[in-house]
Amino acid sequence: MLDESLLDDPEALARADRRGLLRGAAEAGARVRTAARHAAEAGIAELTPEGRPRAVLVAGSGTAANGAADLVGALAGAGAPVIRLHPTGVAPAPGALRWALPGWAGSLDLLLVVTTDGTEPGLDLLAEQAYRRGCTVVAVAPRRSPVSEGVDGRHGLVVPMATAPYELYEESQAAGGPGALWALFTPLLALLDRVGLLEASPEALAGVADRLDRAAERCGPAIATYSNPAKTLAAELADSLPLIWTEGAGAAPAGRRFAAVLAELAGRPALAAELPEALPAHGVLLVGDLAAGADPDDFFRDRVEEPQALRARVVLLRDRPAGGLTAAPAARELALGHDTPISELEPEEGTDLESIAELLAVTDFAAVYLALATPATPS
Repeated sequence: MLDESLLDDPEALARADRRGLLRGAAEAGARVRTAARHAAEAGIAELTPEGRPRAVLVAGSGTAANGAADLVGALAGAGAPVIRLHPTGVAPAPGALRWALPGWAGSLDLLLVVTTDGTEPGLDLLAEQAYRRGCTVVAVAPRRSPVSEGVDGRHGLVVPMATAPYELYEESQAAGGPGALWALFTPLLALLDRVGLLEASPEALAGVADRLDRAAERCGPAIATYSNPAKTLAAELADSLPLIWTEGAGAAPAGRRFAAVLAELAGRPALAAELPEALPAHGVLLVGDLAAGADPDDFFRDRVEEPQALRARVVLLRDRPAGGLTAAPAARELALGHDTPISELEPEEGTDLESIAELLAVTDFAAVYLALATPATPS
């Protein structure tokens, strides 16, 4: 069960945070600024592409890389197909993973290699294959890593992954920290701005960093639960199975990432789906054993030694709905009609990137608080 008293004890949270997760979430804005500077220093701002790529291929492993690929697809997919290359292999270890280009990939296509590890031989082999086919290759990887050294100069352009000021600590913990997503995603935004697939000027990235800073101020450990949206969400999700329903192009990848970090950081199951398809897809969960009112056993049984049963709770993440049409009223009606509680998050006004940044920041903080305040979760 969630220890809610821990949420309002900043010193206890700091002692429990052995992985530096809160620090990583708080420094997301700084990570964006550092990553944007690395992208500029690598020469992305001076690129003069002859046109848009036919397709964008994204390869990487881990939650941060998968999240970056998902966000690129949501933001740039209207300008060119964005295809994530899924790894194969006998184990999830970096040395066992392999990637392959589609048979049609060639000189008109762009390959993005993103990794917080940088030791995957399969990514180095993929970059070599792409180079032989004539693909443009851009990698975001830790500085002086095998992937970075394999791609740099010979096969493509490398942007060193932005790390926090405590670089040695962060390099060993980057894959699990909330800041890792922005270290990979920010250079991709700068690159795709240059090739004309989306708008992410230096000024826009500065606005994203500022929005992340403001979210960190609202969600930080010193802010009490009653006025802290991330702590409030964490408390609401205690002993719940989150059904994350999203609306809007930016909210969809934010919801999928929330489900992924809940599993990776907090050890919590969650399901994510987009509205309106989420309603038939998850509706049966509101009337089965996971329903809020489900209790098939005897009311008078002894519950002291029994674990708390999970009950469904809807988490509604909303961005700008397509064409102004919204399924949110239908979602609320379905959930409340089955006595299922709802948590809602909607960003403040701003650009598409700023809205996505706010949703990612609040949900990242919420996952971290769940990880730290749940005794059964190692931290």
